[in-house]
Amino acid sequence: MQKKSAHDAKSHILIKGARVNNLKNIDVDIPKNKLVVITGMSGSGKSSLAFDTLYADGQRRYVESLSSYARQFMGRMNKPEVDYIKGIAPAIAIEQKVITSNPRSTVGTSTEIYDYLKLLFARIGRTFSPVSGQEVTKDSVTSIVSDLTNRPTDSTFTIFCPLIPLNGRKLKEELSVLLQKGFVRVFYKEAMHKIEALLEDSSIRNAAFGSEDVEIVIDRIRWDGEEDTVNRMADSIQTAFFEGKGNCTVDIDGTRHTYSDKFELDGITFEEPSPNFFSFNNPYGACKRCEGYGKVIGIDPDLVVPDKSKSVYDGAIAPWRGEKMSVWLDALVKTALKFDFPIHRSYNELTKAQQELLWTGNKYFRGLNDFFKELEEQTYKIQYRVMLSRYRGKTDCPECHGSRLRKDATYVKIADRSIIDIVLLPIDEALVFFEQLSLSEQEQKIAKRLLEEISNRIKFLCDVGLRYLTLNRLSNSLSGGESQRINLATSLGSSLVGSIYVLDEPSIGLHPRDTQRLIGVLKSLRDVGNTVIVVEHEQEMMEAADYLIDIGPEAGINGGELVFAGDYEQIIKDKKSLTGQYLSGSMAIPVPATRRKWNDSIRILGARENNLQGINVEFPLHVFTVVTGVSGSGKTSLVKRILYPALQKTLGNYTGDQTGLFDTMEGDTARIEQVEMVDQNPIGRSSRSNPVTYVKAWDEVRALYAGLPAAKAGGLKPAAFSFNVEGGRCDVCQGDGEVKIEMQFMADIVLPCEACGGKRFKQHVLDVRYQEKDVSEVLELSVDEALVFFADQPKVIAKLQPLQDVGLGYVKLGQSSSTLSGGEAQRIKLASFLIKGNNSKKTLFIFDEPTTGLHFHDILKLLKSFDALIALGNSILVIEHNMDMIKSADWVIDIGPEGGHLGGELVFAGTPEQLVNCEKSYTGQFLKDHLPKA
Repeated sequence: MQKKSAHDAKSHILIKGARVNNLKNIDVDIPKNKLVVITGMSGSGKSSLAFDTLYADGQRRYVESLSSYARQFMGRMNKPEVDYIKGIAPAIAIEQKVITSNPRSTVGTSTEIYDYLKLLFARIGRTFSPVSGQEVTKDSVTSIVSDLTNRPTDSTFTIFCPLIPLNGRKLKEELSVLLQKGFVRVFYKEAMHKIEALLEDSSIRNAAFGSEDVEIVIDRIRWDGEEDTVNRMADSIQTAFFEGKGNCTVDIDGTRHTYSDKFELDGITFEEPSPNFFSFNNPYGACKRCEGYGKVIGIDPDLVVPDKSKSVYDGAIAPWRGEKMSVWLDALVKTALKFDFPIHRSYNELTKAQQELLWTGNKYFRGLNDFFKELEEQTYKIQYRVMLSRYRGKTDCPECHGSRLRKDATYVKIADRSIIDIVLLPIDEALVFFEQLSLSEQEQKIAKRLLEEISNRIKFLCDVGLRYLTLNRLSNSLSGGESQRINLATSLGSSLVGSIYVLDEPSIGLHPRDTQRLIGVLKSLRDVGNTVIVVEHEQEMMEAADYLIDIGPEAGINGGELVFAGDYEQIIKDKKSLTGQYLSGSMAIPVPATRRKWNDSIRILGARENNLQGINVEFPLHVFTVVTGVSGSGKTSLVKRILYPALQKTLGNYTGDQTGLFDTMEGDTARIEQVEMVDQNPIGRSSRSNPVTYVKAWDEVRALYAGLPAAKAGGLKPAAFSFNVEGGRCDVCQGDGEVKIEMQFMADIVLPCEACGGKRFKQHVLDVRYQEKDVSEVLELSVDEALVFFADQPKVIAKLQPLQDVGLGYVKLGQSSSTLSGGEAQRIKLASFLIKGNNSKKTLFIFDEPTTGLHFHDILKLLKSFDALIALGNSILVIEHNMDMIKSADWVIDIGPEGGHLGGELVFAGTPEQLVNCEKSYTGQFLKDHLPKA
C-alpha cells in the first residue's frame, strides 16, 4: 500500500505512481531549489524518472499552454505513465547528445556568440587595405559638412566635381548640357571660366576631352556660422557627388581637399561591412569555393604520401609506383641533380619548399598537380576514375584555408584582429582580448551591449571547463559531454530562474580536476532559484549533492525501484544501496594483481594536430592502454584525429577524413589486421533496429524456428520470421508492432497494431512455437531470460552470452535501438566484437570514454570484457578520465599538463604505479587515492 507523501508541492516536486519503461509504480519526493543527483546502475531507470517522467511532463504542460496553432510546429509529447506530478515548474533538459550533425554549426553559432561577433564587426570594424595597410574610409555629406563647419568663420569654400563625359560627347556639347542644368562656371586649364564665355571661344568648338581635366564649379560659399549656410553646403556637396560620380573637391582658402563617397583605396573597391558579410551561412559572406563549409573534396595529401618515412626514390608517392605511372617519377629522378632535390631523403625530412615542389613541379619535371589534372582530363577511362577516387578526400578549401568566409572579410579588423583571428583563439584567450579591448567613446556606445553579451557567454564556457575550445570548432566534432556543457553555458546565458534543469551526466569528458568547477556552475544555477536534477555516477558530484536518489537495485526488469533517498552521509551507511556500498568502500573495483608486459607497439612521431606540440607517443599492442589528461589536453586529437585515420589508411581502409598533422608512424603495424572505433553513436536509426539483430542472434533464432516441424509443414523459410523484410511480418505495421496516428497539434498517438495485436507477425507465423513461445514472445524476453530459455541451443547462446557479459542482461531482445543510451549502444558494439571471437582478425579497439553512463558495478563487468578481448590477441586503447579504468590499465599515456595551448605535451607514459609519482601529472595526483598505499 502506498503511503501519503509527507511533503507538500510548495517545497517538493511530488511524483506518484511513476511507471515509465521499467519504473515499478514508484513514489518520489524531490526537494525544490536543491542540487539533486539521481544515480543507480546503467538501465536501472534513472533516465526514465528524470527525463521520460519529470522533464517530459514539464515540457508537455508548457507546450499545451500554447495555442493549438503554435503546437503544430513544436515537438509534441505524450503524458508520461504516472498517477500525478505536483509542484512541477517549467523544465529544461540538457542531454549528453552532440548538438547537431550540421556541418556548418560551430561552437560560436550554437552559443550565439558568433551572431554578436558579426554585429560587432559590422558596426565598429575598420577595413584595412591589404596592399598599403591603410584604413579604407569613405566620405559622406554629413562628414564633409562637419569638417567644413569646424573651420573658422569667414573661411571661403569652393566646391568642385570632375566633369565626366557621357556617350563620347565633345566638350562643347557637355558645356551646353551643363548650362541647361543651371551651372554657371567650370574650372578649365587651371583657371575659372564662365560657361557662356567658353562656348563662344572657337578653340573649344571641336575640342575633345584631353589630358586637361574640366571641373564643374558647384558653389562658392563664405562660412558665416548660419544654419541656412549649413543646408546650402550639404545640398552643394550632394550635387557634387551626383555629378562627379562619387568624387568631390573643396578648395578651402586656396588649399584643395579631395573627398569620395566610394569605399575604395589602392585601386580596390571594398565591400562595406554588414552582419551577412561575416556569415558563412549566408551566400553573401560564405567563401564561394567551399560554400561556407571550409572543406572541399580534393586530392588528400595523406593518401598520396601514405608512408612519410619513405623517400621519393623508394616510392613515397603512391600514385607513381605503378609501371605506367612511374614515368612521372623517372622524370624527377633523372633531373633531380639539376635543382639539387634529395630523392633519397625520407619525405618527412624534406623542407616545406621541397614538399611543395613535388606538387608544383618546375621546368625539369611535372608535379603532382599536373599529374592529377591530366587524370581528370581522362576520366572517360574507367581506370583513371578509379585511380582518382583512391586519392580523393576532404581537404581544407584552398581559397579560404578552412576559415569558410570570403577572403575580404579578413580585411575588417578590431584592435588589429579580424573575426577569423578571434574565432581561432582558445576561448580563454578570446575572453582576455575582449576584457582588454580599448575603444573610442563613440565605439564604446555602439558596442557596449554587444561586448557584455559576448564576454558573459565566453565566461560561462570557461566556467563549464571548455576554455580550450575555439569558437570555430565544429559542433559535430565535439564529444557528448562537451556538447552538453555548451548547452549548459547557453542556458546560463539565458539567466532563467524558478525552473527545473535536468542534466544527463554533465561530468562526461571532464577530468576530475575540472569537476569541481562544473559543480560550482551547477550550484550557482541552484542558488539563483532553480531546481537542478543531475543523472550522474561521478563520486564528487554525489558528495556535492544536497539530495541523492538511488534507483535500482539492479538494471532492467531487476531495477525500477526506489532504493534510497536522502543525503550523502545517509547513503554511505545504507546496506541495500549498491551505490552506497561502493561510496563507503565496502565494495570496490580491484586493482589488477599484475600488469601485462608488452613488446610490440606503434609509434606516432611529431604529432602536431590542434594543440599537440610535435610529440612522439608509443602505443603498446596486445595490452590495455589508457590515454588520459585534463579536458582539452589533446587526447582526442592524438587518438581519433591522428592514430585512427593513419592506421586505417595504412591498412588500406579509406576513412574519408583528413588525417591530423604528424611526421610519421613507425612500429609493428603488421601486428594489427584491423582497427575498430567503438563510439557511442546509435547502433541503428530504424525503429526496428534492436540489440538482437545487431549482434546477429536473431539469424540463429529464425533458423531455429524455420527448422521446426510446424514451420516446415507451412513452407516457412527463415525470412518469414524476420520483421525487417516482407513475407511473415505484419503488412499493416510493417513489423513495428505499433502504428502512429498523427494528431496535428496534439501529441501523436502510438497504438498497438490492430492487425497483429502488436505482435509484429502474421498469425500463421505466430502459430509456430518453440517451448510454448512464438517469435513475438521471444522478442519480449530479456537477455538473461533468453539465455535460460535457449539453454539447449548453443548457437543462440554463443550470440547472446556476450550481451550478458558486458552487463546488458536486462535489455529486452526486441528493444528499439532508439531507446538505448550512448553507453548501452557502445557495449552492444563491444558484445558484437566479442561474438566474433577467435574468428576475427587481430584488432586494435579504440574506445572513447566507455564508462559514460556506467555505474561502478557496470565498470567491473566492462573490464572483464576488455580482458576477454585481450586474451584473444587483440589490443585495447581507451580515452578515459575514470580513475577505476585508469588504475586497471597496463599502460597509461598522460597528455597535458593543461588544456588548450598549455597542453599538447606528453606528460607521462608508464604503469599506474609509476604515474602517481609524476608530480607534473594532475591524473597522478587524483590516482593516488585509488591505488593501494605502497
